[in-house]
Amino acid sequence: MEEHLSLNRASWDEKVPAHVASPDYAVQRLTGDAEALSGVVAFDQPLLGEISGLRGVHLQCHIGTDTVSLAKLGTRMTGLDFSQPAVDAARELAAACGQETDFVCAEFHDATKVLTPGSFDLVYTGIGALCWLPKIDAWAQVVAALLAPGGRLFLREGHPMLWTIDERFGERGELILPVEFHYFETDGGMRWTEEGTYVETDAEFQNNTTISFNHGIGEIVTALLNQGLQITGLVEHRSVPWEALPGQMTLGELGEWHLTDRPERLPLSYTLQARKP
Repeated sequence: MEEHLSLNRASWDEKVPAHVASPDYAVQRLTGDAEALSGVVAFDQPLLGEISGLRGVHLQCHIGTDTVSLAKLGTRMTGLDFSQPAVDAARELAAACGQETDFVCAEFHDATKVLTPGSFDLVYTGIGALCWLPKIDAWAQVVAALLAPGGRLFLREGHPMLWTIDERFGERGELILPVEFHYFETDGGMRWTEEGTYVETDAEFQNNTTISFNHGIGEIVTALLNQGLQITGLVEHRSVPWEALPGQMTLGELGEWHLTDRPERLPLSYTLQARKP
């Protein structure tokens, strides 16, 4: 197994119980209210439009909060993730929400082996997914293979410019945005050893080393075009669902974080849509 897979899977496996229990994922709200949606899907909904009756797949679905939320909007969803504890948690969530949602445990690049190619009207990929994949061309191949003719990709992700910023400057009270990390796809990725996780929790973790990868907007768009997909939308946003730059952000009315000082300086996330002819 490649090093990035073994390190990253161990990290995600260990964090599942903390994420399920964290108020940031709002599992109790999703199970307690039939109409409640995850914050990410609620933000996505205006651009998603009407998706009732579609057959959808959520790639890299983690514990399934976004997957189940899409199912609540009327889409027959399948979620795929490489972490068995995450898939188990997602199945429990779907059952508690009364949603007939399928979940499959498999590494991303094996998606076409465990799912039927050409059978999905919607391929959905959410925040914080692409950075765990080393090659964006391989990602685009999987997306194109899974889509049915006329089907569409809906991708909302952290902006690659955000991933270049060293967030530790804000923690030291320095209100600057230093571009320290690479923007373009680079072999080998970036190795991180950091304690904790991105949600509120008192849990302590042992698997704190991960390897992540950045992909520029142009690289992502080109990879999809090379697979014959048609780009139908690209919107850059000034917000993200978590406090990505501690000490420099304010929580907005829509439940997302934006730069406190001159938010026009930096795109924080984006929505990219494409269609298969």
